[in-house]
Amino acid sequence: MDWNNLLKPAKKVPSTNWSSSDPMSLKPKISTMIILILGLWIFGTGDAIIVAAGLGVAPWTVLAQGISEQINWTLGQTTFLVSVIVLFLWIPIKERPGLGTILNAILIALAIDVMLPYLPTPDIYFLQILQVLIGTIFVGIGSGLYLTANLGPGPRDGWMTGIQRITNVPIAKVRASIEIIVLLLGYYLGGTVGLGTVIFALFIGHIVAICLQITKKIDEFFS
Repeated sequence: MDWNNLLKPAKKVPSTNWSSSDPMSLKPKISTMIILILGLWIFGTGDAIIVAAGLGVAPWTVLAQGISEQINWTLGQTTFLVSVIVLFLWIPIKERPGLGTILNAILIALAIDVMLPYLPTPDIYFLQILQVLIGTIFVGIGSGLYLTANLGPGPRDGWMTGIQRITNVPIAKVRASIEIIVLLLGYYLGGTVGLGTVIFALFIGHIVAICLQITKKIDEFFS
């Protein structure tokens, strides 16, 4: 393993031994499914860790929180609801969901509800910040795993890339516009915005890229 490049951010999602050759496959390898499920559960756990810290959450979770305040559902249930709504928005842009897309909507929401009651809710500001950082790293690790499974994008990512495809607007502008709209709507509905939201926004892209690189190197080491 090339340890010198281990923490060098990946520029794209790498292909691994467990990556599916067909994103639309309904019968992937067992190893692909294990990595996909593990990654999605870690991702949802990371979201729950950030929520429990109490310093504000990622934009899409702000929206789910806001909706949960209005309809008295759990955060996991409203996270699933948001995923379903976004999947309906795929229809006019002619995106096709894969197995990973469906499991993304189910498992991340389930992990949030299952893990949240067991997580610490610190009162000390330093510990809250530390917990947000840990949660963001968990989300990065989860992303690095489930993305390499290559069984279809998550509902939100697929919507973003679909909009970019039909509008030809740069992906960074599309993502930023969606995140800002979602954040403002979630805040209006009662979602929590704070330092944790800023930390997540600043670090998640870089952390995901590093986790993708680490995943690639681990795959190469065991190949």
